[in-house]
Amino acid sequence: MTKVTVLGAGAMGSAICNPLVKAGWDVHLWGTWLDDHLIDAIDAGEPHPRTGAIISPQVTTYRSADLEKALEGAHVVILAVASVGVPKITEMALNGMSAAESVWLTSKGFNPDSEGTIELLPTTLRRIASNAGKSLPHIVAVAGPVKANECANGEPTATIFGCRDLSVAQKYAQQASTEHYRIEVTDDEAGVEICAPMKNVYAISLGIADGLEEASGNPHHNLKAATFTQAVKEMSVLGQAMGAKPETAFGLAGVGDLEVTGLSGRNKVYGLRLGRGEAPDDALAEMERMEQTVEGVPAARYAKELVKQLEITEEQVPLFFAIDRILAGGIEDVKEEIAQAVLPRP
Repeated sequence: MTKVTVLGAGAMGSAICNPLVKAGWDVHLWGTWLDDHLIDAIDAGEPHPRTGAIISPQVTTYRSADLEKALEGAHVVILAVASVGVPKITEMALNGMSAAESVWLTSKGFNPDSEGTIELLPTTLRRIASNAGKSLPHIVAVAGPVKANECANGEPTATIFGCRDLSVAQKYAQQASTEHYRIEVTDDEAGVEICAPMKNVYAISLGIADGLEEASGNPHHNLKAATFTQAVKEMSVLGQAMGAKPETAFGLAGVGDLEVTGLSGRNKVYGLRLGRGEAPDDALAEMERMEQTVEGVPAARYAKELVKQLEITEEQVPLFFAIDRILAGGIEDVKEEIAQAVLPRP
């Protein structure tokens, strides 16, 4: 039986445990020092506080002090913490990760190195391991349209595994698939990893369209559709600049993930607040007060540096530049800002 250790007991970390149990894996879940109340709920058989889902009692749980024990003998290690915590958790878990057969990454985001160069998360993992004189096994980027609560509850879910070695992605896709958790594979690690954080950024603009409707009483479906289309194009542009395949953004990693995030994710809700007229900082502070992380905001900051780094112009990604200006504050007419970025040029 394959032993998998999931690092991070949040929404996605806990959710992926259930299909892996159904697939016959020996599943272990480690919670960080921020996850004690989540582990409490799981151990008590109560709904997970962030997803409302019951996590299988077959999952073995561990507290933050038991990281080494949780990693012992793990064939697969899944990194499922917020992107800001990826470097620290990687350093802490490096021995177990380097001894595993594969490392899976559900975390979504960017990371700056010591010189400020923006990296995709797999690059960060490999750099940390190299600096410590270690090497990592094959990394599998796990992304796509996966809402944690639906995944945990066994609802039909399509995800995508991206690995530089396609045979590795195929192997684990076959072993982890269940009746309702199905996996597409690709060797385009970079494409999957650029779409993962950028869909959070672009989902903010989709939420703005919904907020405009709430504020005015008038639907803005045309604007939202044009925004969605432009967002996908721009994810493809950014991906290609990072060496990705252009078509990856038009599949589960891009279109699929943007669709589900634009329907109900926290980034969409944040955008909705902006569309209703709330100031960016005020809306973010209120969501943080409710313990709702809006990963699209820090991702946008890093993406701004990445765009400069790649010498991508506003003409190539006008929607991203519009979102950046809105998040900076001071844009009174957010509808016009988005519209001029996504409507076809005369």
